[in-house]
Amino acid sequence: MNDEITVLHEDEYILAVNKPSGLLSSPDRYDLDARAVSRELEMEHGRLWSVHTLDLDTSGVLVFARNEATHRALSVLFEEREVRSVYHAVIAGRPSWTETVCDLSLTPDGDRMHRTIIDGAGKPSFTEFQVLGCHSKMAIIEARPRMLRAHQIRIHLAALGYPIACDPLYGDGKPVLLSKIKRRWKGDDERERPLITRTALHAFSIEFVHPGTHAAVLIEAPYPKDFKALVSQLRKM
Repeated sequence: MNDEITVLHEDEYILAVNKPSGLLSSPDRYDLDARAVSRELEMEHGRLWSVHTLDLDTSGVLVFARNEATHRALSVLFEEREVRSVYHAVIAGRPSWTETVCDLSLTPDGDRMHRTIIDGAGKPSFTEFQVLGCHSKMAIIEARPRMLRAHQIRIHLAALGYPIACDPLYGDGKPVLLSKIKRRWKGDDERERPLITRTALHAFSIEFVHPGTHAAVLIEAPYPKDFKALVSQLRKM
């Protein structure tokens, strides 16, 4: 198994991991050779069933079912919005609000770039946002989607005027450089490495009633190195 994939929770019913950025959640039907978390996990843990996905760039908590009955039970929890997911993101700009809600309806794969688009005739979508801190020209945000549409958090933040840092579809896609956000930068411009080069979004936690034990389960995923480095630098400002 890929050493970058950290197991966060494992029992006879479910397997939860901290998905690294750059890996698909499950195999892509258009690119059968692309690396996927489920495929690499199955080499060690046996057959797995996907119940939700994370974007290629997104890191964080990813849960799989280990049998069909658990898959059905978890799918019902997601459909009935009984799963509480929390995401952390770093956005461009400093919101004037500390908390807000976006309820714009969305249609996935709505243009030539396969982006999700805001569409009055689309699927109802609802995301709660809270500012965890504003630093320099950026802010750290907590997002709590009530349902999980494709790219929901990314497009909702962009619609509010605060795209996620380094997002190539809904933002400018530019890597975050410390020299661009820190006053009185004194480093070497030629040797500077970006703090992060992918969409700055991390699935921080997921909470649900365990389908086997019926106990409440809360699974949290530590920040990966790039996201942690970005947040740490921002909090120093």
